[in-house]
Amino acid sequence: METLANLESFVRSAEHGSFSEAARRMSLTPAAVSRNVAMLERNLGIRLFHRSTRRLVLTEAGESFRLAVADSLDTIQTAIGGAAVQGEPKGILKVSLPPTLGVLHILPHLPEFLRLYPGVKPECHFDARPVDLVADGYDAAIGGGFDLNPGIVARTLAPVHIIAVAAPSYMAGRVPPFDPAGLKALDSIVMRLRQSGRIRQWTMRDAAGRQAAAELSETLVVNDPAAMLSAAVLGVGVALAPKADAQPHLEAGRLVRLLPQWYSDAGAISVYFASRSQLPAKTRVFIDFVTALAERNQWPEQFAGSLG
Repeated sequence: METLANLESFVRSAEHGSFSEAARRMSLTPAAVSRNVAMLERNLGIRLFHRSTRRLVLTEAGESFRLAVADSLDTIQTAIGGAAVQGEPKGILKVSLPPTLGVLHILPHLPEFLRLYPGVKPECHFDARPVDLVADGYDAAIGGGFDLNPGIVARTLAPVHIIAVAAPSYMAGRVPPFDPAGLKALDSIVMRLRQSGRIRQWTMRDAAGRQAAAELSETLVVNDPAAMLSAAVLGVGVALAPKADAQPHLEAGRLVRLLPQWYSDAGAISVYFASRSQLPAKTRVFIDFVTALAERNQWPEQFAGSLG
């Protein structure tokens, strides 16, 4: 009796003409998929693929076998998915979270989630970069800027608005700027993007719809958002940071907001997950929990820089 993994490795490799692409879709390594197919060929005693360095091509026997098993495989996987949905939420839940937002706004509520769903074991990865949900094997991810590849769904939780902040000690004796151009007169902590190596530039807007570039002096360069805020709290200078990240420092008086009528729109914080006809119960309850958390704590209103 063949294992489901061997059969799925064969069918997905046939669909995409590549062990690598099948592996990405299945959250396996190409070597693992290749081994599964080789084991299937050995057990059946037939050659399923003509292999080349460029592409896999089904043999005549391979095409006949694919036609015989593909529909059955989909039926079995749908049945398994349906059983998982109907059952109690359980299993390892692998989630990607942005470091600052995750620690400040999600981690404090995980005890509540664990009380509600004791069978779910969250595995939280705190990462500032967007991840590949399918290739990296994540059940869900929270953040912004993800590529919406086919099959990936985004549910918006709140806006990502960038605001100008500085420590009260730094602003003591200094004249606050009247517009984004006035930031040039102050020391600034800026972000170097990991992907491109460039300094992040921002265009700000106000409630009247006017737009202006934020001119920064680049006193200190960092490549981590949390480090940028920490430097601002220490009085190094002005930082342009997400309001969601700066909110606790503003409430505690460690930072003050400059240019209260101006902000930059950086998109949205969303929860991302793979679209499936039968979403696993553990993933579904996490998505619903985070969505309810955002509504209950008024993230859209809290994190909007346009509200002052």
